[in-house]
Amino acid sequence: MPSKKDIQDLYFMDARFKLLEIASFLDRVDRHEGEADFRHPAFLKALEAMQNPAEGTTRAQAVHLAFSDHSTEPADAATIQFAFGAVSDEV
Repeated sequence: MPSKKDIQDLYFMDARFKLLEIASFLDRVDRHEGEADFRHPAFLKALEAMQNPAEGTTRAQAVHLAFSDHSTEPADAATIQFAFGAVSDEV
């Protein structure tokens, strides 16, 4: 069974890189003009969920749930043919 140090030795640099990518993405969105769409607040909500997962929920589950559509009624029709990766309140 690997220790926490073993896990850090194996995955720290990759996780660090991904975190820097996320910070860069948010910086790019912030410094450009115009309004962000529904994906920006969804992304921020997922980051918050990762920092403060609900009790009994892992961080990965919390992020997945933050991006998931929790509606139970089927949509009348598809309005797009690709995924945005976040739930829009407009649909």
